[in-house]
Amino acid sequence: MGFERVLIVEDDPHTQQRLVQLLLELVGSVDNIAMAGGVADAKIVAAQFAPQLALIDIGLPDGSGLELIAWIAQHHADTMTVAISAWGHEEVVLTALRSGAVGYLMKERDDTELRASLQAIRRGGALIDPLIARRILAFVSLAPAASPSAAPAERSESRSLSDRESEILQFVARGFSNREIAELTGLSRFTIEGYTKSIYRKLAVSSRTAAVFEAKSMGLL
Repeated sequence: MGFERVLIVEDDPHTQQRLVQLLLELVGSVDNIAMAGGVADAKIVAAQFAPQLALIDIGLPDGSGLELIAWIAQHHADTMTVAISAWGHEEVVLTALRSGAVGYLMKERDDTELRASLQAIRRGGALIDPLIARRILAFVSLAPAASPSAAPAERSESRSLSDRESEILQFVARGFSNREIAELTGLSRFTIEGYTKSIYRKLAVSSRTAAVFEAKSMGLL
């Protein structure tokens, strides 16, 4: 899951240039990097440039980066999105992940840390800033659980996972790739991809990271 063309959606010129310098090591040329200063510009550039990765700030002058992440997931499904922000509120992070982001990074991290995160994303990882990840896990664990007496009648049938889907979700939560899960279960990679798509559909998410957090919030993990 590499990337060669990257869209940076950021209105601060200093941050734009910082991200460009970090990305140059990964994409090789500034010709492979496009920039937009807001939501409206980003939609136009996404259609023209067809980026494989979009780094999106949450607070933009003409709208929310969260809405842009959801829009890209709907209209440009081949584009991975990663939120990069100065905001780390748990509900904002969860909304970004549920909207389709494969990662959430913090601008406050130094260049070495951000460079390592971008390299991991290029290798196919789905990253959340470690400090935010710990807070979200605590946030999810403190969320009120559904009443046992109401569970069978009120839980949507479409959101219940089969035994095989639950098994595969456990592997996903432990960080295994589809290829690794296929080797561990003896199933084909295409079969695993089919199961993961079914899991995404039932949990109403569009990324592995979001699936794990949604499953934790529902008590499935």
